[in-house]
Amino acid sequence: MNERKKPRIGRTQNINIKKQKNKKITNTKLIGSTKALLDEYKKAIDELINIIKPLNDSRLSMVVDNETKDSDCKSIQTVLTHVVCSGYNYTIYIENSIGVNKPRVERVVCNSVDQYIDQLNLMFGYCVDFFRQKRNLQIQQTDNSKKVMVNWGQQYNIEQLLEHAIVHILRHRRQIESFIKIQNEQATQGKSVS
Repeated sequence: MNERKKPRIGRTQNINIKKQKNKKITNTKLIGSTKALLDEYKKAIDELINIIKPLNDSRLSMVVDNETKDSDCKSIQTVLTHVVCSGYNYTIYIENSIGVNKPRVERVVCNSVDQYIDQLNLMFGYCVDFFRQKRNLQIQQTDNSKKVMVNWGQQYNIEQLLEHAIVHILRHRRQIESFIKIQNEQATQGKSVS
């Protein structure tokens, strides 16, 4: 009986990732548009990290949007959990499109900003490692039968999926900046923000 377990991010993940704390990831073996896209992906992640780094852990978990029906968009913590999980899953979609047959990653909630920073870097490292192993992968594709199908029904070529991954980080960075602004406004109005 060979049951497949879903990979998990964090300490219990089944994805073969080595923690690369304080180790700068470089794309020395990558060239062309893949390198350019991964450089932009890393830039977007670094910008997100710079936004969240000064936050304390109570601000991380504070519910900012009580109105939303999207459970991924209630707090900075839920947004970051979504961002990390999605980042792994974009790479897994690409892996599966070339026959790897890997299950999607489960969400794991972190309790500190430092844990999310580590997870963002590990997620990016997982993506870079994949592209280093598949350096000759054709990322542009016009044949729809060879495009990557994602669970929301869209088809992408690999280049488009990487572009989506970059913009996904940018959109959620902007959302987190908005959440921080709301928290700051609440603090000046005397509401509880630790």
